[in-house]
Amino acid sequence: MTRRLAEVAKKVGVSEATVSRVLNGKPGVSEATRQAVLTALDVLGYERPTQLRGERARLVGLVLPELQNPIFPAFAEVIGGALAQLGLTPVLCTQTKGGVSEADYVELLLQQQVSGVVFAGGLYAQADAPHDHYRLLAERNIPVVLVNAAIEHLGFPGVSCDDAVAVEQAWRHLASLGHERIGLVLGPGDHVPSARKLAAARAIAGDLPDEFVARAIFSLEGGHAAAARLIDRGVTGIICASDPLALGAVRAARRKGHDVPGRISVVGYDDSAFMNCTEPPLTTVRQPIEAMGRAAVELLNARIGGTAVPAEELLFEPELVVRGSTAQAPRD
Repeated sequence: MTRRLAEVAKKVGVSEATVSRVLNGKPGVSEATRQAVLTALDVLGYERPTQLRGERARLVGLVLPELQNPIFPAFAEVIGGALAQLGLTPVLCTQTKGGVSEADYVELLLQQQVSGVVFAGGLYAQADAPHDHYRLLAERNIPVVLVNAAIEHLGFPGVSCDDAVAVEQAWRHLASLGHERIGLVLGPGDHVPSARKLAAARAIAGDLPDEFVARAIFSLEGGHAAAARLIDRGVTGIICASDPLALGAVRAARRKGHDVPGRISVVGYDDSAFMNCTEPPLTTVRQPIEAMGRAAVELLNARIGGTAVPAEELLFEPELVVRGSTAQAPRD
């Protein structure tokens, strides 16, 4: 008990006597200090006293699928900072291969009595993936906000970058450079943002051959394999569903002896960190991460405060960033 008091007091920056008053429900402590002590208990992994367990913690789960793709740490930084400004403590939950699953994290967050959860790039973006843990959150009335691709029937609000506009910008850019054989490297078949991108490409192209669409797991290696197939089929311009996929496409072109962008042009998606430092610098479609992250936190905070939030998806406009990985189509 003494050790717990000392650790919590140090974490909050108050005396052990103040911590003791909070834990024993004694008066003489400000509400801000009281909440800070309770949050410190949660963060340090201590159970709350029985009489305080009914109160929901000032913790918010931030669930990400990975940290290797720079876009997810970028979202985490924006969302975590915005939560902290509101006095909410983010609990980062990152999935690893063979490790803790998204459903397991949800169970853990429920045990911690979190105030809400933000998902960025989770299983909700895959139509065929298990969604029972989302239904559990809905049944418990836990405020949830989804970033990129919403599940309409669950009633969660969401913020997304407009996939259709992103593909339209990339496609028109390549077409303006004279590319007529344009291919797509997308995520798995049930990946909702990829499905949206494909629908947009077919709408603008009119006739997009199936052999100009390649599926891949979201990694540099996946992009390499998928782009290699497209290059063998004669495409000269490749639009990718993420920056790592695009970097894989650049590598595939070079391994086949093609110059980028002299022979093959590549467009990424996200404009994640260091894409201006690659060789060549990557032309990509930028997600407005700052605006999207802050909007997600505003929606969540409103729900936590009891304000009704429409269960709809807010679409944010992307921006084409032209760099060195695209050029005029080859003449031969």
